[in-house]
Parts: sequence; C-alpha cells; structure tokens
Amino acid sequence: MMIETALTRRSLLTLAASLAMTGAPLASTGKPVNTLGSPEGVAIGGYDPVAYFREGGPRKGSPNHVVKHGGATWHFVSAENRALFAADPERYKPAYGGFCAYGTSRGYLVKIEPEAWSIVDGRLYLNYDLGVRKTWARDTATYLARSERNWPRLTTRDIR
Repeated sequence: MMIETALTRRSLLTLAASLAMTGAPLASTGKPVNTLGSPEGVAIGGYDPVAYFREGGPRKGSPNHVVKHGGATWHFVSAENRALFAADPERYKPAYGGFCAYGTSRGYLVKIEPEAWSIVDGRLYLNYDLGVRKTWARDTATYLARSERNWPRLTTRDIR
C-alpha cells in the first residue's frame, strides 16, 4: 500500500510538471486539449467550435461566453452557441483535443490554424495550416485511421 501510494504521488507530480511545462490541460478523458499559446488555458486559440457547424467556419469567441470543459476554457460567439456546447460537448469539440488531425496521424500533437478545418461525418477536424489541410483532404480515410490508432497513446510529451 505504501509503495502504491508513493508511485501514485510520483506519477501525479510527473504529470503535473509535464502539464505545467506545456500549458496543455488534460481533458476529462485524460487526453490533452489544445491550449497552445494561451497561458489562460483557452482551447483552440479562443475560436468557437460550434461556429464551424452553425456558421460554416471559424469565428473568434468571446470571453463573455465561456464554458470550462475538459480542463480548458472554451470561448463562443454567442450565448446560444455556448448553450449548445454545454449541452453536448462531444458533438462540437474538435477531434484529437483540437490538435492538428494530420499531426495526430503522424504520432504527435501540433498547433492549428483556425482556417484549416474540415467536418467529416459530423466531426470537426483542425489542421496545422491550409497546406496540411490539402494533404489531409487527399486521403482523409487513411489519415483518420492512423489518427485513431495514435490518439490513445498521445500525451503532452508528444506536443511539438
């Protein structure tokens, strides 16, 4: 029991130190959420994930409309979008914690550009930039399969 407690404490301290260094919080599933560049822990650069579905593209959210979910703060353009997300975050959250979907297929977590996005089978995927999005679009099925295989093992150590 004492050894197990010591190992658990050591594991938690290691995880906390890793998160402090990267700034990426863990989602409730234990997976990182993309808060790169945000010391305040704002997900996906402050863009509204619901807007991709409802408004057809990226829209910068407002600190007046926020939801804390998965260890991050999500911004929204309106109270309506905030309510939709709060009622069903799994429907609106971008895949792979909001990290680049193509990067996830390659086995690492990287930043995204909000304009480099796609919705495939009702799921939001973000990419590093428009060039990477073109690569992603050429063979989405293969990259999705690779991303799905890689995502369960990726941690904050894999952020580049």
